[in-house]
Amino acid sequence: MNEPGNDLSSFGKRKQSFRYAFEGIAYVLRTQPNALIHLIIMVCVIFVAIWLELTAQDWALLVLAMTIVWTAEFTNTAIEALVDLASPEHHRLAKVAKDVSAGAVLVGAIGSVVVGLLVLAPPLLIRFGINPE
Repeated sequence: MNEPGNDLSSFGKRKQSFRYAFEGIAYVLRTQPNALIHLIIMVCVIFVAIWLELTAQDWALLVLAMTIVWTAEFTNTAIEALVDLASPEHHRLAKVAKDVSAGAVLVGAIGSVVVGLLVLAPPLLIRFGINPE
């Protein structure tokens, strides 16, 4: 007897959910110019972190910071699409929603830069023969 959630249709629904999620990621990367900037910076940070042979704790901080930026970017894109659908004409509150969601991306990006500097600067200075103390 099949238990709820263990049948093939449930597996198919989960598989479809992942497909939708990947379509959303592709949409953001394809349509949002700032997403390309986030992606380039993220790849550079990953290469520098590999080169510096960072600890697991440092990697965790970097991954968390990158995840915050991407989550904010995806949320901003979703909010912009919903606002455009709900209010195709200019409206003061539509502008507020878009501006606040864009601000969330900026706050996440600034925080991510601070985390990146705190994590990467000391080992970079050491790598270049500069005593960070």
